[in-house]
Amino acid sequence: MFNSIRHGLFAALAGLTILICVFYTGLALVISYVTEDMLVDRLLEREASSMAVHFRAHGEITSPGSDFIRAYRSVDALPPVVRAQVIAGKERAEIATDTGQHYHLRTLDLATQRIYLLADVQPLLVVSKLFQDVGGFLTAVALGLIALALLLAYWLARRLVSPLLVLADEVRGQTPVFSAAQRRDEIGYLAQKLNTTINELKASLHREHAFTRDVSHELRTPLTVMNNTLTQTQSRPLASQDIAQLQAGLADIGNTIDVLFALARAEHIAQEVIDLRGCIEESLLRAGDWDEERLVLDLPERLPVTGNRHLILLLVNNCLGNALFHGGANVRLELTFRDGVIGIVNSVDAGRAVTMQGFLHGLNLLQRIAKAMQWEISFHASETAYRVDIKPRKPLDFT
Repeated sequence: MFNSIRHGLFAALAGLTILICVFYTGLALVISYVTEDMLVDRLLEREASSMAVHFRAHGEITSPGSDFIRAYRSVDALPPVVRAQVIAGKERAEIATDTGQHYHLRTLDLATQRIYLLADVQPLLVVSKLFQDVGGFLTAVALGLIALALLLAYWLARRLVSPLLVLADEVRGQTPVFSAAQRRDEIGYLAQKLNTTINELKASLHREHAFTRDVSHELRTPLTVMNNTLTQTQSRPLASQDIAQLQAGLADIGNTIDVLFALARAEHIAQEVIDLRGCIEESLLRAGDWDEERLVLDLPERLPVTGNRHLILLLVNNCLGNALFHGGANVRLELTFRDGVIGIVNSVDAGRAVTMQGFLHGLNLLQRIAKAMQWEISFHASETAYRVDIKPRKPLDFT
C-alpha cells in the first residue's frame, strides 16, 4: 500500500502510460498484419478476375500473370496442407506451414471447371521481415519511450502533488501559514478554508481560556460582597439596604455573565447610541460617595457614543473599581474628555504601588470589551498616578 499520495499518483500515471503503450503497440501490429493480408487477397482477387475475363473472351484458361501465384485444376495436385483445407470445404484460406511457406488460397469457378489459385506469399510478408530486421531497434525505441513516459509521469506526480504535500507540512506546523492560500484553484480554496478553520479554533480556545479567567476575576468581588452581607445576617436581620445591595449584586453578576458568555461565544453584541456620561455617573454613584476634593468630573453634558450598555457599564465599573482598590481610601479621581478621548486618572496609594498594577489589573478583559465595541483603550502607569484613555466610537450622525 502506498503511504504517500505522490506515490499513488505516480503508480496510476505509470500504469496508464504502460497500458496505452501496450495497447497502441498491439493495435499497430494488428493493423500491419491485416493490411498485409488484405493486399495479398486483393492481388488474388485481381488475378481471378483477369483469368475469368480471359476465359469468357477466348474459352481457354490462361496461366496467372504473377509468378508467385499458381493455378491448379485438380485437388490432388495441391500441396497436402492446402488439400486438407479444400477437402474441409474451404474456398478461401490462409495457410502457414512449418517449412516456411505461407499460402493464400482462392477458388475460381469457370463454367464447369474449378480452378484453385494458390499464392505463396512468403516473399511478400513485409511486416514479419521488418520485425526480423529492425525488431531490436524498434523494441529499444519502445522501451526508451516508455522510460521517457515514466519520467514524465514521475515529474507530473511531483508537480501536481507538491502543493498538497506543502499544505500537509504546513498543517503539521505549530503556527501554520498556508502559502497556497493565494492560488485560484481547489488547493487555494482548501488552504483558505483550513486557515479560516484553524484561526476560528484558536480564537475559540483563546475565548474559552479568557472566559475562565474573566469569570474568576469579575465575579469574585460581587460574590464576596454578597457573602459578607449574608454573613452579617447571623448577628442581625437583613436591612432594606442589605437587600438592595444583594439585588444589585445579583443583577451585576447576571449582566457580567451575559457579557462574558457573549464574548466567549463571539456573538454579535447589539450596539446602540448610549449617553456615556449617564453610564459614568451611574457607575460613580454605585462606587461610593464622592466630594469635590476627591472627584474632578470634566465631561460634556451629553456624551453620545455607539456601544452596548452592559459592556460600557462593565468597562467603567472595572476602571473605577481598580481606581478605588489601588488608590486607597483617599484616592483622587479625575475624569476628562479631550479630543474624543475620555481620560480616567487616579492617584496611587504609596503603600500599594509596589505590589499592585493599577489599571493593568484586568487589562485583558477591558481590552476585549473595548474591542467588542470597536473602541480603543490604552493604559499608562507612573509612580504617582494611573491613567486609562478610552476612545469610544462616535455615532454615525454625530459631529
